[in-house]
Amino acid sequence: MAACQEPPPQTRGFQPKITVAFTDQPESVLMHVALAQGFFSEEGLQVEPQMHGIGKAALQAVVDGKADFATVAETPLMFSILRGEHIAVIANIMTSSSNHAVVARRDAGIAKLADLKGKRVGFTAGTTSEFFLDSILTASGLTRAEIEPVAIQPQDMQASIELKQVDAVCTWNYPLIQIQRQLGPAVAVFYDRGIYTETFNIAAQQAFIEQTAETVERLLRALVKAETFVAEHPDAVQTLMAKVAQVELSLVKDVWANFNYEVALDQTLLITLEDETRWAMKNRLADAAAMPDYRQHIHLDSLARVKPSAVAIQR
Repeated sequence: MAACQEPPPQTRGFQPKITVAFTDQPESVLMHVALAQGFFSEEGLQVEPQMHGIGKAALQAVVDGKADFATVAETPLMFSILRGEHIAVIANIMTSSSNHAVVARRDAGIAKLADLKGKRVGFTAGTTSEFFLDSILTASGLTRAEIEPVAIQPQDMQASIELKQVDAVCTWNYPLIQIQRQLGPAVAVFYDRGIYTETFNIAAQQAFIEQTAETVERLLRALVKAETFVAEHPDAVQTLMAKVAQVELSLVKDVWANFNYEVALDQTLLITLEDETRWAMKNRLADAAAMPDYRQHIHLDSLARVKPSAVAIQR
């Protein structure tokens, strides 16, 4: 009977080596856990981690041929596809409706969202920060033309608002909570959990996915193991992420409940991509004139084989 059993993945002869571009942000938790717990090795993969500050940069590494997979939110993914780049998603690894907010200085006369009119507001171009900013402005009856938008990198958000180079910033965690902690009652914080759900995804070149089906499945199996580990050992994972991001453990704990870590593919991703495309075309942020068929950029087959219950996108 032992001779008839399939050997575990780590004992199989071929162990592909892949480069995965990802971030130290909370969105990339499953990737860090799979690496730290040896789940990639268990699935017969040699993974070379490639760290980036944001998902947009990680995706660019894949586009440039410098990495095989990237963790990235849907907004940079949408812009990439609109540029004609042959990128596809193999899974979503995180969703959140509470990861973005606008933080504004009260001494700039901002007590409510409508007070952003005429004010300098920092955002990170081509990312979820930009989409969320426009969405929350629209919800409050404002347009981008009624503020003074200032493009700022995420790592510069805190200094920009502290030094009063801007009156407000639209950002995500960890910078979001760090700014709140530093400035305390001096700032007003505006969330809107009903207007936007962020998705964080694993993406790769379409040709690479087609040519390496077994590698893709091994990667997904490792991430599914990480999903289970996160659910069962949250304290250990929080400690890991504090070390990875070099932040206080209390900061990781403060933001933890904002994220849902699950390997899945459902209609949320498709709907959000289409919503953001309409926004990008309306605001002339992309040259595209027609909605792409995003189903052609969402690879369902591999996850359907690894975790069938996780696939809920209509073909």
